[in-house]
Amino acid sequence: MAKRVLVVEDNELNLKLFCDLLRAHGHEVLPLRDGRDVLRQARDFRPDLFIMDIHLPHVSGVDLIISLKADRELSPVPIMAVTAYAGKGDEERIRAAGAQAYVSKPISVLRFVEQVNALL
Repeated sequence: MAKRVLVVEDNELNLKLFCDLLRAHGHEVLPLRDGRDVLRQARDFRPDLFIMDIHLPHVSGVDLIISLKADRELSPVPIMAVTAYAGKGDEERIRAAGAQAYVSKPISVLRFVEQVNALL
């Protein structure tokens, strides 16, 4: 059965890659480039999974994860964090914010799909 995935990613190529991969596996996708739209859009779209870039303009992906986990309606939805800038302690900080999975860029397509399937 198709699952709904909300993808937050400001890089056009990564956004296209993630959405193409998800659609190829039969999922319905809502791509967002601006993290400021996430909470409003998520309530309407009712995703089964969030894929969240950590480094976004205007708002931090970690702050968005914290906001999603603080929202009664959205807090049960799993979050997969994706980031190109993985420094020491970043994964722990991102998981502590509430992300269930963490994938570094450039992504391995196989690992990306495995993580998505594990969370759904």
